[in-house]
Amino acid sequence: MGNSHTPIMADIILYSNKLSRGRMVHWLLEELEVPYQVHWLDFGPAMKTEDFLAINPMGKVPALQHGQAIVTETAAILTYLADRFADKGLIPAAGSPARAAFYRWMFFIAGPLEAATCAEFLGWKVPATTPRETPGPAFSGFGSLSLTLDTVESHLRQQPYVCGEQFSAADIYMASHLGFGMFYTKAYAPRAVFSEYVTRMLQRPARQRADVL
Repeated sequence: MGNSHTPIMADIILYSNKLSRGRMVHWLLEELEVPYQVHWLDFGPAMKTEDFLAINPMGKVPALQHGQAIVTETAAILTYLADRFADKGLIPAAGSPARAAFYRWMFFIAGPLEAATCAEFLGWKVPATTPRETPGPAFSGFGSLSLTLDTVESHLRQQPYVCGEQFSAADIYMASHLGFGMFYTKAYAPRAVFSEYVTRMLQRPARQRADVL
């Protein structure tokens, strides 16, 4: 629906980089079919300017500006947009069990799944005990990579989408993270359930549009 080279009137501005988690937000914006602009930023000094640090003091992307609202952190941006444009059907109905599942898995992906994947890729090892002599896996929040992946696999075996029968922004987040773990970082070997799910999600027209803009 829009990019930094298209002179459209839009009050949604996504600050991103094509090799960043901002691609997930870009995908969601294409699913929502709302006007937006993307400001592509190079890693490094471009993300440390005074103007951009006023938007995200962390100096990283993605960041979203929607009118007077500023949202950072991928999971928060995806949730904000899906909720703000709830009529588009990218978030389950408020108060429904599926909405509860949406929140559960968005936080699970942002927490245990991302942490376990990064730990494996970067060679971080969870000790058996902490300096306070408490169990290390419990302190880490994700326990172990295998436990985290088994939990996701068990869930995806039961239904076509993260929240049941309805595709949502949580599927964008889940599919992107599983693809990141299996194919980019290769932190873990592909699993049949994951590969089928990710392939199916990546075939969505909105994902393919976002990939070429």
